[in-house]
Amino acid sequence: MAARPSFSQLAGRLLQQQRARAGFGGGGGGGPSAGGGGGQPNLSGALGGGAGIFLLIAGGYMINSALFNVDGGHRAIKYTRLNGVSSKIYTEGTHLLIPWFETPITFDIRTKPTVIPSLTGTKDLQMVDIQVRVLHRPSVADLPTIYRELGTDYAERVLPSIVNEVLKSVVAQFNASQLVTQREMVSRLVKDTLSRRARRFNIELDDVSITHVTFSPAFSDAVEAKQIAQQTAQRAAYLVDQALQEKQSIIVRAQGEARSAELIGEAVKQNKGFLQLRKLEAAREIAGLVAGSGNKLMLDADSLLLNTTEEHSPKK
Repeated sequence: MAARPSFSQLAGRLLQQQRARAGFGGGGGGGPSAGGGGGQPNLSGALGGGAGIFLLIAGGYMINSALFNVDGGHRAIKYTRLNGVSSKIYTEGTHLLIPWFETPITFDIRTKPTVIPSLTGTKDLQMVDIQVRVLHRPSVADLPTIYRELGTDYAERVLPSIVNEVLKSVVAQFNASQLVTQREMVSRLVKDTLSRRARRFNIELDDVSITHVTFSPAFSDAVEAKQIAQQTAQRAAYLVDQALQEKQSIIVRAQGEARSAELIGEAVKQNKGFLQLRKLEAAREIAGLVAGSGNKLMLDADSLLLNTTEEHSPKK
């Protein structure tokens, strides 16, 4: 398939045709009937050909100037020298305009991210460095108003000021520790407040998120010292509790031993055979130890506490 000729090629062909018609093609063979002027160019034909080329170039320039394109993800409005900014919004594609009289103004309506840092104070007078990422785009229906009031650099004009103001008002409601423990609540409150403020300037916010929070070095040192103090206090409380438990254990053990002695004394008073029973239990333990030992010992009944028939009479 043959390639489509360009505008310069078409202009060259037209120029050759005009020259051929004007007598530039070497014509005539130089016969005497030509009156001696067959090889001379026709001036009027040359001027006519140049005018045609000029008109063709001028016409192409006018057609090109009367068209403008709107790329994908963009919208356009027109500024006219007679009525100013028009309210009609042009979508993607190629559109017509009147050269010099109308000027197209294009807006990028795709969502764009902007990171804005802010240094603000908390409720307990601690300085915090916060960075917020804002995803924003213009309101398509309000593009004429945005251009009339703010211009095409609306984001640079509006977002830094309102983001700093909203952050200072929201962060001042929380302590420094709450910014960490309640970060989701702080982020949601910042997004709601900032979205309401941005709508006043016809700016839509798709997302607002806190990306970075940094406290002052003095506050970081104070938090670390507080953590160390809390750990030391918890350890001291544990040691005190352990000492109380040991004390209580000793008291309970002593009370048990005292109660045991009282019960043994009452049992001896009430029944004299209680001591004989204890002697038998002691003798059984001694016999078990001796039987399990590898040494050979000779023990009598008194050594083994087995002499349970001996009557001890009180000495006079």
